[in-house]
Amino acid sequence: MENIPTALEKPSHVLFVAALIFLAVMVVLCLVRAIIGPKVADRIVATNMMGTMIMVMIAILALMLQEGYLVDICLIYAMISFLAVVCLTKVYMGVYQEQKMKKRRKKEKEKNDMD
Repeated sequence: MENIPTALEKPSHVLFVAALIFLAVMVVLCLVRAIIGPKVADRIVATNMMGTMIMVMIAILALMLQEGYLVDICLIYAMISFLAVVCLTKVYMGVYQEQKMKKRRKKEKEKNDMD
């Protein structure tokens, strides 16, 4: 008797599947944005968006399959995704500041050579 679907289970199942398909398409589009760029900031934002959408997908699967452990996996993934974005941002800022310092030194050197 427990396997008989109620009247609300089928529409909600269709809604969950539609949401998962929509999110999968959006993740692919974000992956394209992360690959194409053109700036590093665009890539970081796309990576963050992909992580957020994957967390939503895991949460929808947890509801759909009625498995509580998937919520724990979602929380762990959220922490890892946040840490990855922070690390990428830190690396990007370090590279940016290093390039800025090289340009400044080059300008100072050219100025000193002209004097």
